[in-house]
Amino acid sequence: MPVDFTAIDFETANSHPSSACAVGLVRIRDGVAVERAEWLIRPPASHAEFLRFNIKIHGITPEMVEGARDWAGQLGELRDFIGEDVAVAHNASFDMGVIRAACAETITPTPRLKYLCSVQVSRKTYEIPSHRLPLAAAAAGYGEFAHHDALADSEACAAIIVDAARRHEVASVPDLVKKTGLRLQQLKAIPLKL
Repeated sequence: MPVDFTAIDFETANSHPSSACAVGLVRIRDGVAVERAEWLIRPPASHAEFLRFNIKIHGITPEMVEGARDWAGQLGELRDFIGEDVAVAHNASFDMGVIRAACAETITPTPRLKYLCSVQVSRKTYEIPSHRLPLAAAAAGYGEFAHHDALADSEACAAIIVDAARRHEVASVPDLVKKTGLRLQQLKAIPLKL
């Protein structure tokens, strides 16, 4: 199906959402991946600790991000890659929470993205025991991939949305949202506490 969107995935250094240490992005045009990008991110000093648990999941170490750009240094490229697209993520509340928290932590403007969660789309599309990314991607016909690699996870997420659009016989993300009874979310900054 000819859907257009950008899939996104973050990995974090620890349990704080502002500790983004990697991002993967896949631009989809007419249901096909036309551009991919990934890079490491140096977490903010206040949340720079890499927990052993997180390293075990994604394999990214503090040494690997030493020369990487910080959140503010890479935010423009992130925004430019997504452009006017709907951003799609698997468990989007996590990934959008990373953007919100990292922007708040670094006092940078929060992009006003429209976004959709592929977990919710999966629930409306597949009858599977769990909607975790590997199982939902498999239901979409997407083979094995390096789970917790930001780019690989973005590609798997994209496959779910493309397959769901085909199954629901729609040609756009807004049509998919309407057909599944979901709604597009709007990313907003974390409200300031006075």
